[in-house]
Amino acid sequence: MRARTMLINAVRGLVKSAGGRLPKCSTAYFAVHVVPALPVELRPATEPLLEQITALSLQIRRMDQPIEKLVERYPEIRVLRTAPGIGPVIAAAYVLTLDQADAVTSSRGAGAFLGLRPKQSQSGDSDPEHRITKTGNIYLRRLLVQAAHYILGRFGPDSALRRWGLKLAACGGKRGKKRAIVAVARKLAVILHCMWRRGQVYQAFPGPTSAGYRLTVF
Repeated sequence: MRARTMLINAVRGLVKSAGGRLPKCSTAYFAVHVVPALPVELRPATEPLLEQITALSLQIRRMDQPIEKLVERYPEIRVLRTAPGIGPVIAAAYVLTLDQADAVTSSRGAGAFLGLRPKQSQSGDSDPEHRITKTGNIYLRRLLVQAAHYILGRFGPDSALRRWGLKLAACGGKRGKKRAIVAVARKLAVILHCMWRRGQVYQAFPGPTSAGYRLTVF
């Protein structure tokens, strides 16, 4: 996936250097959607890159198939995948890393368990902000951050979590956006654990009847 992203950035860079701009689209269908927008003079240079992108996308889909079958053994994966940005890889990684829902005493502890909670060093009136602890599984933490990028990105569906994250990002410029991504990843870790524990699908806008879910998440 990293190699595919690098190739996509290379194609976009070539077009941008020639004064053009490619439309935004999902990574999986990039090679198909951008062809009509490619300048004619750049097609000989970009076609080999697009072929490699297509081949990588097919390979990624083939590698996803065994992961898809994990739902037969771990049905909770199907529940977690109803959350935005959570595909088969992230859902399986979450379930296999925590192993069981009671790995943490409460859903609120899921973020800290995965190292997404800021370090604390409160002393008297001083309560400085620190970086996250980065304890726990680094791979799953990165996956949740990727999901947070999607939630806050252009293709992220409307939800209470997205609105909360965008509001947080708007408060502090570029640094605020980075903090918002980590904060959304942490909230997402909490939401996923709550969904797993309760066996309920994702709710974009939890209502009054979902008080436990709502209080745990927000």
